[in-house]
Formats: sequence, C-alpha cells, structure tokens
Amino acid sequence: MRVLVIGAGIGGLATALALHAAGIEVEVHEAAAEIRPLGVGINLQPHAVRELTELGLGEALAQTGVATQEFRYANRFGQTIWTELRGLAAGYRWPQYSIHRGRLQMLLWDAALARLGPGRLHLGRRLAGFSQDEAGVTAQFEDGSAARGDALVGADGIHSAVRALLVPGEGAPRWNGAILWRAVSPARPFLSGATMVQAGHRDTKFVCYPIGEAPGGRMLVNWIAEQRFPATTPWAREDWNRLARIEDFLPIFAEWRFAWLDVPGLIRAAEAVYEFPMVDRDPLPRWRQGRVTLLGDAAHPMYPIGSNGASQAILDARFLALQLAKHGAVEAGLEAYEAVRRPATAAVVEANRGDGPDRVLDLVHTRAPDGFERLEDVVPHAELEATINGYKRIAGFDPATLNARESWSVTPEPRPAA
Repeated sequence: MRVLVIGAGIGGLATALALHAAGIEVEVHEAAAEIRPLGVGINLQPHAVRELTELGLGEALAQTGVATQEFRYANRFGQTIWTELRGLAAGYRWPQYSIHRGRLQMLLWDAALARLGPGRLHLGRRLAGFSQDEAGVTAQFEDGSAARGDALVGADGIHSAVRALLVPGEGAPRWNGAILWRAVSPARPFLSGATMVQAGHRDTKFVCYPIGEAPGGRMLVNWIAEQRFPATTPWAREDWNRLARIEDFLPIFAEWRFAWLDVPGLIRAAEAVYEFPMVDRDPLPRWRQGRVTLLGDAAHPMYPIGSNGASQAILDARFLALQLAKHGAVEAGLEAYEAVRRPATAAVVEANRGDGPDRVLDLVHTRAPDGFERLEDVVPHAELEATINGYKRIAGFDPATLNARESWSVTPEPRPAA
C-alpha cells in the first residue's frame, strides 16, 4: 500500500511517521518551497504526547518543549478561579508539553527525513487536482508533476485544496467575531515556572505559558490576547505571517497587572506580534470519497480552545495508520478511521464553539464582574469541576480513560509504569 499525504504541517508529518511505523509506504507533498519554523506556541495534551512517544519522539519532545505542570483560570483582576496539576503530576502516564509550533514541525520534519528518506518528501508541490479509479488515486500538481498511490490523505490545513475539491463551493471559514494577537516574549518565570494561565472572560481574554528558556534566567512565554468584536466587523484571511500593531490592542489590557504577572509588560516585550481571526468550519457529514480522505485542520478546523487543534490532528494520524494496517483494504481502512474520528472531532468543534472548559471564566464574570471576596459565594466548586472535566472526556484526555486505553500502535509499545 502506498499513501499520498498532501501537506507537511503537524498533521501531515505525524501521518507520514505513523504510516511508516505501521509498515505502509508513504509520500508527502507540500505546497511550500521550504519548511520553516513559523508560528508561535501550542500545547500538546497527554493524549497526543502518548502517540508521539509511541512513535519514538518522547525524548525529542522533552528536549524541545516545556512540560506543563499547572493550569490556572483567573479573572481579569488576577483572582484565581481554578487551578489543577497537569501532565504526570495529574496522574497521566504521559506529560503535557507547551512547545513552539514551528519547532514541533521541524522536529517532525527531521524525523520524517531520517525515517522515510528525502526522496519521499516533496516541497513546492501545490495540489491542482486528483483522479481515482478502482486501482488507485493520482494526484496532479501545479508544477506539472503527478504522483500515484493507493490512497490520498488531505492534511493541508484550514484552506485545504483537497477539501475544496471534495466540497466545492463551501466558502470561507466561519469567524466567531474574535481576533487573536499572538506572540512570544522573554519574561521572568511566573507561578510554578511551568504554568498555563487563562485570564479574563469570553469577550476579553489573555492566555500565556512558557515554551522554553531565555537568557538571564528568563523564560520564553507564549501569549495570546483575545478580543471579541461585532459579527459585522470585516476580517482578513487568517495567516500566521500577518504582523499586527501592539497599539491596536495594548490599551485593552493596560490595567491587567497582577501580583504574579504583568500582562502589558509581557505584550511590550514581544519583538513581533501576529494577528489571527478565530475561525472554524462546520463539521462535514463525510470525509471520505473513495480512496481520498481528510485529516487535521483540513477535516475539522476548530477554535483554539482547550488546546486541542494539533493534538486532534496527531490522534487522527495514528488512528488512520492503525486502521489501514488492520484492514489492509484502503476503503475499508479509511471508513473505519472516519467512523471513529469524524464524530469524535465534531464533538470537539461543537464544544469549542460553546467555549469548552473556558466557560468557567464566563460563569464567574457574569456573576461577579467586579471581582469577588470568596469564590464559593460566586460559583460552587462542583460546577467548575463538572465543566472542566466534562470537556476532558469529550476531547479524549481525561486521565482514567487515556491511561486505560489500548495502544494505537500496530505493534504495541510497552506501557509506561503506573
């Protein structure tokens, strides 16, 4: 079996590595002429770290990212709403990592080069179309080249060329009115030194977490400033490379100085800030058309809530490889993959549209917009716990379920000690 993967982002490269580990021949075709470490920080939840660890990348992840130790929700005054341990400290058998998106992509790219060989990774190949018959599928590229395989996987992002061919006329992604300003700044360690923070509420939010070390005992801190606008506000196509002006949003957060974090100081310390509208797409009723299917953001682009976009793409990759290896027949394997992953990811898309676990911020803001003296007088602990743990179950990373789930390796790896 030979599989053509369209796209060399996190989802596409994870798919290539998973297929190779399952003994399936794979080629990757990427539209960009070179792979560069673009973007800012992301989080890899333990369910995704498990899959990359079973692909032999655990040590590389540990050397590249920061193992998240704590998660904290706070209001716009810095008052703590919820705090919990994360990763190994929370009882998972796998860590959670905060990591630069570009460095993760390069880690996967280097692994693919070493394992597949450079002859299987093709750059400057923008998909123009595909055709399929009973024996296979042929991809045609804008440079005039073509590739033939038994299956084709569209892992080419939210503006997927594969999805556009499968779902013509779908239109632009759906914007929810929020703009994200994202950057990385050097800063002194805060709280545990490995804490992920979300502060504010649905309309105005600030997220930050360390993703590496910086000179002088400082950390590189990834941050996201978010502001919601009226739905009629025009927006530009999302692009990680579009620079923003700090003065456009800094006044919104000018007073957000907490005892443990100086938000405006963190914003000012950034060398470059990127603007990104928060968009997703409606879940599709089908991903597969014959020998062609979708994966990652091409299949289920979701709002960046709950730190699940890249993680869900990695889960897709591993489960797809397992099903193709188990079934042998391409269409049966693709169908088995979709039968599990399409409803699972659609549930996450819908949960994120409802703000997912971040709803706890709105619960407190609605009931105590000017802050509180005792959190228990505003919202019961049980209500917060139900919201947060319910999302973990939807997204597939509550500790008990993940720790007990069987491996998705074709040849299961030894389980880590409890």
